Amino acid sequence: MSYVSPKPKVRIRAPPRKAVTEKHFEESWEKISQAIRQIYCKNVSTLSFEELYRTAYNMVLHKCGEKLYNGVKGVITEHLEGETMNKIMPAFNSSGNSNGGISTNGVSGITSLKTLNGVWTEHITCMRMIRDILLYMDRIYSAKTPDCPPVYDLGLFLFRDRVLRSSKFSIQPQLVSVLLQQIQREREGEMIDRGVIKTTIDMLLDLVDDVSTVSTVYQVDFESKFLDASAQFYRVEGQTLIGACDASEYLKKSEKRLVEEEQRSQHYLYSGTEPKIRAIIEKELLEHHLKTIIEMENSGLVAMLANDKNDDLFRMYKLFTRVQSGHDEMKTAIKEYIKKLGNTINSNCEGTDTVGSTGKGQGAIATTNIALRWVQDVLDLKDKFDQVLEQATGKDKQFQIAINNAFEHFINQNHKSPEYLSLFIDENLKKGLKGKSEEEVDSLLDKTISIFRFIQEKDVFERYYKQHLAKRLLNNRSVSDDAERGMISKLKIECGYQFTTKLEGMFNDIRLSSDTMSDFKEFINNLTENEGMSIELHASVLTSTFWPVNTSLTSCMLPPEVMAACQTFENFYLGRHSGRRLTWQTSLGSADVRAHFKTKKHELNVSTYQMVILMLFNDVEEGESISYQQIKSDTEIPENELKRHLQSLACAKYKILLKEPKSREVHDTDQFMVNYNFSAPLARIKIQTIASKVENDGERKETRERVDEDRKHQIEAAAVRIMKDRKTMEHNNLISEVTRQLSSRFLPNPMDIKKRIEALIDREYLERSEEDRKMYNYLA
Repeated sequence: MSYVSPKPKVRIRAPPRKAVTEKHFEESWEKISQAIRQIYCKNVSTLSFEELYRTAYNMVLHKCGEKLYNGVKGVITEHLEGETMNKIMPAFNSSGNSNGGISTNGVSGITSLKTLNGVWTEHITCMRMIRDILLYMDRIYSAKTPDCPPVYDLGLFLFRDRVLRSSKFSIQPQLVSVLLQQIQREREGEMIDRGVIKTTIDMLLDLVDDVSTVSTVYQVDFESKFLDASAQFYRVEGQTLIGACDASEYLKKSEKRLVEEEQRSQHYLYSGTEPKIRAIIEKELLEHHLKTIIEMENSGLVAMLANDKNDDLFRMYKLFTRVQSGHDEMKTAIKEYIKKLGNTINSNCEGTDTVGSTGKGQGAIATTNIALRWVQDVLDLKDKFDQVLEQATGKDKQFQIAINNAFEHFINQNHKSPEYLSLFIDENLKKGLKGKSEEEVDSLLDKTISIFRFIQEKDVFERYYKQHLAKRLLNNRSVSDDAERGMISKLKIECGYQFTTKLEGMFNDIRLSSDTMSDFKEFINNLTENEGMSIELHASVLTSTFWPVNTSLTSCMLPPEVMAACQTFENFYLGRHSGRRLTWQTSLGSADVRAHFKTKKHELNVSTYQMVILMLFNDVEEGESISYQQIKSDTEIPENELKRHLQSLACAKYKILLKEPKSREVHDTDQFMVNYNFSAPLARIKIQTIASKVENDGERKETRERVDEDRKHQIEAAAVRIMKDRKTMEHNNLISEVTRQLSSRFLPNPMDIKKRIEALIDREYLERSEEDRKMYNYLA
C-alpha cells in the first residue's frame, strides 16, 4: 500500500489594484476628457463610441466611478463657463457683470434669444452623446449614489446654474426681460417670432429647479414675473378701456384678450399657465369693472335689453360666467328692468275704470281696449324675454327663475290682472281667432297660460273666466268649441281637475240643453194650433252650481207672449224631470225683434232687457213718449241695468229710441219715444249693450266680497282635511300647510287662516290641546 501526500496549496497574491487603477485612470480619463471636448467641438466623426464606452466601463469597473463622474462634471462646467458664455455674452450685450443689459430693441431681443437657443440646442445634443458614452456609469455609479444625477440631467443642471443663473453674468434677469418685452409687443399688436419664444420657453420647462418639488425654471424664474407683469398690464388696460369704450366694445375686447392668452398658451407658453393668466384677465378686466359694465349708460345691460342686442347679452353672459358674482349681478339688473317695464305697463291702465253703469260708451270701449292692451303688452314683454332667455343665456334655469319672479311681481301688483287676462281670452275666443290656424290658436292659448301661471289669485281669474265663458256659450259667440275645450284642458293641467269642474259642467249643460230643445220642438209641433206659441223660444237649462248666476238681476216683467212661451217650456220640462225647479235668468238671455220703421224693416238682435223695453212701445202711437219712471215700473228691471240698456237703445250708434232731453246720460226725468225715421244699411243689426266689460270699482268690490266668502270655505275645508289626516298639529305648522295647499289657487293671509281656525273651534271641528294651547286636536 502506497501513500501519496496531499498537494500543497499555493496562494498567489494579486498585484496591488490601486497602482494599476491610478495608471489606468490617467490614460482612460485623458481619452474620455478629450472625447468630450471633441464632442463640444463637433468632431464626432473622429471618435469611436464603442471604444469610449469600454473605457468608461473599465473605469467604473475598477472603482473609479466617482473620479470619472467628477471629472466629467468639471469638463462640462469648464466648457459652459468658457466657450458657451463667450458665445452668449455678446448677444446679451453684457459687460461681464450684473450691470450689463439688453437693448429694448425688439430685433436685438430676438437675436439674443436665438443665440441662447442655439447654445442650448448644441448643449443638449452634446449631452446626449456624452450620455451614450457613460451609460454604464449612470447605471452602476449614478443610480446608486445620492445627489449624483445621471450625466444628461447633470448637464442640464450645470447649464441652469453656470449659464442661466450665472453668478458672474446677469443672464437670467435679462432673459426674462426679453421674453416679457416680446409678449408685451405682441399684446400691443406687433408681430413677434413665436418659434423663437417657444424654443426658449421649452428650454425653461426642460430645466428642473427642484427635483423634490418637480418645479421647473420656467415656473420659478419666469412664470411668476410673467403673471405679475400681466396683472399690471391688464389693470392699466381695464382702467383705460372702461373710460374709452362702451359696454359692448369693452366686452368684445375682453373676450379677445382671453382668446389671445389662450392661443399664447397653446403656441409657446406652458399649458398650466393658461388658467392663471385667464384668472388675471377675469379679475382685472371683468370682476373689477363688473357693475360699471352692467350699469353703463346707453350701452350697459339695460340698453342691450332695450335694443334687443342679444348677441352682446350672450357675450356678457359667457364672460360673466367666469366671475363669481357675475350672473347674480346680471339677474338682479334684469329683474329690476322687467319690474320697471312692468310698472310702466301697470301705470298705463290705472284710473281707467268706467264710472259705474251709466258711464259713457266711449269710456267703456276705451277701458276695454286698455285692459286688452295691458295683456298684449305683458305678452309682448314675455316674448321679448323668452328670446333673451333662449338667445342670450342658453335657457339658463337660474335666469329663467329670476325673469319669472320679476313677471310675477309686477303682474300681481295689478290687482285687475286676473280680470284683464280673462277678458283677453274672451275677446280672442269670441272673435279674435277668426282666420287663424289651429297652430296659431294653440300658440296664443299657450302664451296666455304662461301669464296665468304668474297670477297668484287664480280663484279670482276663475270667477271672471266663468262669467265670460257663460256669455260666450249662452250667446253662441265662441269661434271654436275645440279652442274653448283646449283652453280648459290647459287650465286643468295647470291647476287640476277641481279648477275646471264647473267649466266642464257648463259645456255639458249646453250640450244637454241642445238635446232638450230638440225634444221641445217636437213637443211644440205636436200641440194644437190653440196650444201653440206665437214666438219661437230657445231655452238653456243651466245647473245653478256651475254657472255664475247673479240672483239680484233675475227680476224682470216679461211681455205676455214671452211669459206664455216660458210657461209652455216649464210644463214640458217639469213634466219630464220631477223634483226640479226652474228660475228664469232674464239678464243672460237675448232676443231677435222685428222692427218696422218708416223706410225699412230691420231685425234687431238685442238682450232680453232691451226686448222688454222695446215691446212696451208696441202700444204707443207715433210721436208719443214713455217716461223713465213708467218704463221702470212696467218692466221691473233693476235700475242700474235699466239705465244701461236704455242708454244703448237711445244714445249709442244705433238710436232705436229718442230721448228727451238729449244727453249721453239717462236720468229719472227723461222721456223716450220710438225713432221711426231710423235707417241703417244692414237688415240685421246687433244692438250692443253700453257697459264696460271691465268692472267698475263698485262691481269689483262686489266680486271681491264674493271671492273672499268663497275663500273662507276653502280655508276651512283645507284645515279640516289636514287635521283629519294629522289628528294633532301645532298652530304654525297648520298655518304653513294650509298656505301650501291653497297656494295653487290663491295666497291666503295668515290672519284669515287664524280666523277660520277659530270658527272651526267654535263649530267643534277642532279643539285646543289642554297641555299646549298652540296645539290643535281634530274632533271626529
